Amino acid sequence: MSKHKPISFDELLKDLQGQKTIHEKPNHINIQELFNESFMIKHSSFKSFEEFVENGNFQVKTIEDVGNIPDELFDRHVDRKTDFSNWKSMLETANMEYAKR
Repeated sequence: MSKHKPISFDELLKDLQGQKTIHEKPNHINIQELFNESFMIKHSSFKSFEEFVENGNFQVKTIEDVGNIPDELFDRHVDRKTDFSNWKSMLETANMEYAKR
């Protein structure tokens, strides 16, 4: 059984925007798999990562849009709406939980 490489923030952004394909990186973790319904319900009041992002009024339609979101705003949203204090800890926990499956 092969281990999946943890997803980076840049890869996550590309995936959210539909700009990543399975052909680009065979071991790429799909965003829906990484932040699955179980994970989101366990750590937030949302059923999906998309719902979580939309709740913060973050526009993730283009790389430019995502790149323009200040880190501290996204960290604040994560802190207020999840069990995590910042985005990095949320992403790391999602990667660890995914690796256990």
